[in-house]
Amino acid sequence: MDKKKIAVPLVCHGHSRPVVDLFYSPVTLDGFFLISASKDSSPMLRNGETGDWIGTFEGHKGAVWSVCLDTNALRAASGSADFTAKVWNALTGDILHSFEHKHIVRACAFSEDTRLLLTGGIEKVLRIYDLNRPEAPLREVDKSPGSVRTVSWMHSDQTLLSSCTDMGGVRLWDVRSGKIVQTLETKSPVTSAEVSQDGRYITTADGATVKFWDADHFGLVKSYNMPCTVESASLEPKYGNKFIAGGEDMWVRVFDFHTGDETACNKGHHGPVHCVRFSPGGESYASGSEDGTIRIWQTGPLTDHEETKSHAANGSVGKVKVSVEEVSRKIGGFHIAEEGNTKEK
Repeated sequence: MDKKKIAVPLVCHGHSRPVVDLFYSPVTLDGFFLISASKDSSPMLRNGETGDWIGTFEGHKGAVWSVCLDTNALRAASGSADFTAKVWNALTGDILHSFEHKHIVRACAFSEDTRLLLTGGIEKVLRIYDLNRPEAPLREVDKSPGSVRTVSWMHSDQTLLSSCTDMGGVRLWDVRSGKIVQTLETKSPVTSAEVSQDGRYITTADGATVKFWDADHFGLVKSYNMPCTVESASLEPKYGNKFIAGGEDMWVRVFDFHTGDETACNKGHHGPVHCVRFSPGGESYASGSEDGTIRIWQTGPLTDHEETKSHAANGSVGKVKVSVEEVSRKIGGFHIAEEGNTKEK
């Protein structure tokens, strides 16, 4: 098979402004799902395998910078330039909670046990909301040294991770004390920080480098120079033998984790790539761009049969292992896609 064969992605339209964040759910009984954040203020939910649009969350009045799904993909959360973080019913599209902030919310993350929501943004404050008691006083950890760009939970919800828009480094916080216990030093601001699915590594993108850190001992494991400034990177979750990176040159590149050698370069976006993420099984990965599209790429070289299915997936007859219709039937006032066709707002 020709190793240089061009990958044909699933192209997911629907957003009218740049796509700035992507998040895959774990595999659930209904399959897995992909949620996207865009400056058009309306996060979108899709079938993670096919890219078929399921619904649009409507209610924000400003750009949405960050999105996530809980472990069972039953709730979604979003952080926005309208100074709110919202929690949504992912089956109906209804707003469950709207948490007011004093400035732009750039990042949000559900805890592993899904009880808590962590937010951060321009205010330089990390906030923890108890979703079982949303009216209870929120918890704030020590003030962040800079505007918060990314947040994550680690170590069975005992550790918080954050990076800043205006300074280098990744800060690790002890949840109990609310204090910074470790800083992973980088020269440039960290625009993407991902905890690997098995909890072994923290993958960061800063400037033109992608780094891998030991998530338990916090030592630097690998650091690779990239061909351009990259905004996002993601480690393949199943075998951990490759990673992807995307940035200002509009290309989505695949690299060997052990050597740093580039093994594939996927072209197709018409603007800088702001976010890349592997699907939970590692069989595909998604990229979101300034051009307003999401592209879902297959991990390996495609066969002719797979390419045929790729072209069909955005049409009226999609390759659907899990029934999107079954999920859609549960959804009440949510924008529903009919016959797999995308309805644009």
